[in-house]
Amino acid sequence: MKAIICGGTGFIGTALTHYWLQAGHEVIVVARKVPNQALVHPMLLYRTWEELTIDPVPAEGAHVLVNLAGATLNQRWNEHGKSLIRQSRIETVAAASKLLGALKSKPQVVIQASAVAIYGTSLKDSFDESSPPRVMDFPSEVVKTWEDSADLAYHGFRLVKLRTGVVLGNEGGAFPKMKLPYMLGFGGKIGSGQQWLSWIHLADMVALIDYCAASPDISGPVNATAPKPVTNDQFGSAIGEAYHRPHWFPLPALLLKAALGELSEILLEGQRVLPAKLLEHGFVFAYPELPKALRQLRA
Repeated sequence: MKAIICGGTGFIGTALTHYWLQAGHEVIVVARKVPNQALVHPMLLYRTWEELTIDPVPAEGAHVLVNLAGATLNQRWNEHGKSLIRQSRIETVAAASKLLGALKSKPQVVIQASAVAIYGTSLKDSFDESSPPRVMDFPSEVVKTWEDSADLAYHGFRLVKLRTGVVLGNEGGAFPKMKLPYMLGFGGKIGSGQQWLSWIHLADMVALIDYCAASPDISGPVNATAPKPVTNDQFGSAIGEAYHRPHWFPLPALLLKAALGELSEILLEGQRVLPAKLLEHGFVFAYPELPKALRQLRA
């Protein structure tokens, strides 16, 4: 198989690249610039967006295009930050669409990053792929716009929209920052601690992307989350147990809002998201429960 990974130098993209190379597949990583310490492998090729605009031939014959590109939400949500987050998602979808249009031999499937924020937030409701989007804050508005642009840009392709939760891994993403207070001895619940956290281990995240690429009957929204979400309090308690650290120092919501502003919504609000479509199609999670996932990350 030949795969194109847009945003392939990021946290998930790097892991996916390694996974597919180990499986013997050919990978083209597309990024704004080639990293200084690029991985060297006979089946791996790095190209910038600009290079592929000039010469798209290296991307010909790919089975799948995965688009993981987009500015992180983990930045100040002032007007500039919000604009950057929103525009980066729309622009990378447009760039991927332009690349697809230039190819004579087009991929069979496009897998587009999205996020569980599209469901809005709730303490009591559960959401699966049949749940409608609920635009109620900045994250849900951004993701809805993101998915709408993908629907238009990839018309005619089998499109999988990965509604991703918090991806747990040691090399990047949110987890190193989430466990840091526990490593320092000051871990505890955030706000009420009752807000839901829909999470997934990085290994399962990568495996399900591969599964979706190989399964022609999977399309549309796919919740990329473990089947057993937890509350913030449960998550913190599990970290404390896994790393033998106390779970005792609560972080008041008012203090977090003062420190982070509107960005604090990511930590103070949440949603209970279930991966119904993956389970229906037979995907088996290696880490369906949080304690097992944390033990692996600690090892």
